[in-house]
Amino acid sequence: MSPTKQKLRLAGAFTALATFAFTLGCRGFFVNPTLTTVTVGPTGFTLPVGSTQQMSATGTFNDGSTKTLTSGVVWTSSDGNVATVSSSGQVTGVAAGTATITAQSGTITGTASITVSLTNVTGLTISPTSQSVRMNGGTTTFQAFATISGSSTPVDVSAQASWSIGTPANYTLSQGVTPETVTTTATATSGEIDNITATYTSGTTQFTATAKVTVTQ
Repeated sequence: MSPTKQKLRLAGAFTALATFAFTLGCRGFFVNPTLTTVTVGPTGFTLPVGSTQQMSATGTFNDGSTKTLTSGVVWTSSDGNVATVSSSGQVTGVAAGTATITAQSGTITGTASITVSLTNVTGLTISPTSQSVRMNGGTTTFQAFATISGSSTPVDVSAQASWSIGTPANYTLSQGVTPETVTTTATATSGEIDNITATYTSGTTQFTATAKVTVTQ
């Protein structure tokens, strides 16, 4: 074999070997980084009832890079009665309280805590305004609704309101739940009429509303 042909064969073999090595190296170099943590923000904020807040999820990967996660994220709320969250991460305040918003990508999760407040309350009503209840163990229910500035939809605050009634010995009040349940005791008599009152405090302002309870046989 001539020296020229031998050189060409060696050059071809070297080129093939270099190409193979480069391919292997690229395969290792371009391996997708692994998601290690998810950070949800903002966190620790207060959201008025009826208002919305767009949340974001930022992923940190094992190569140190970060990226805003816009797809493949599942959003959930720990308490849908306080705050709901859409599939795109938009949170809506429903009722006063606290909730944890979670973003999950694969098996990795991140959380943010929020507080929902009713600082924009302008009034309080009870529904219905009158109820009848049988004596000796009969039950009936009421709900308290806060009127919100800038919203045509009242908010149920029955569980957050404090309830009282004219003759406490004749009734048991559930407190802390919605709807509020009124149960007559053995001392309630037919024809008795009492006022039930709901009291709700928003900030430094106290709101009250009343309704009537009539005891029947």
